[in-house]
Amino acid sequence: MVNTTKGKNKERCVLTNVIETELDILKRHLMVLETLKKNQPAGIIKLSELTQHPQHMVRYSLRILEQDGLIVPSSQGAVTTDAVQETFLLVKAKLKEMRKTVDELIASVE
Repeated sequence: MVNTTKGKNKERCVLTNVIETELDILKRHLMVLETLKKNQPAGIIKLSELTQHPQHMVRYSLRILEQDGLIVPSSQGAVTTDAVQETFLLVKAKLKEMRKTVDELIASVE
């Protein structure tokens, strides 16, 4: 079954919907983190303007990034921690592993 998500005109399959949604969220978290790294300190409103994501989504991303120890609040807005670079390397490695799995899945459905 294929359906279209609201406002995005993006076809989604029930079988892949969860992973597509999670990848969208990961993409947003990484965008917020990278944007913050380049524009710190920054608050929700500034990050929302810079990333073009609604404030409630930026707030959620900031909460997740803080829970993971990648950012800390300051009186002038959030700032990144020293853990960011190591995390970027880890995410890159994990995405490469996932790419291998995706390639194997593609081959299995051909």
